[in-house]
Amino acid sequence: MAKRQSIVHLTSHPICLRIRGQSVYEDENQRTWLHLLMDTEGVLQVRLWQEYIPKLYIALTANPQTSSSMPWMWTLDLGSQYRDTMGRFWRIVHHVKEDGMEEMILELMDNS
Repeated sequence: MAKRQSIVHLTSHPICLRIRGQSVYEDENQRTWLHLLMDTEGVLQVRLWQEYIPKLYIALTANPQTSSSMPWMWTLDLGSQYRDTMGRFWRIVHHVKEDGMEEMILELMDNS
């Protein structure tokens, strides 16, 4: 019998995500998140997934920078979207926990 996957849609989102290392963000609870920038039919999206990265590894990486199109911080705004350090707004497309791993997809809003 196949193992059934457990998917839970989350409504409680990280308040703040700050860049901490090469492609590593950290939330207010010191949980680390990796990201992947995606251009889906002209729409800019970011996939973030929560994965444990040891602090020693983060400290050994280069300066906490990422691509120029990625912000160094996102802040939760109005509970359903994020505002980045460039003043842009990102809609939360989905935030799920699947088999213990959290994943969020953010989409750059048209008017940003």
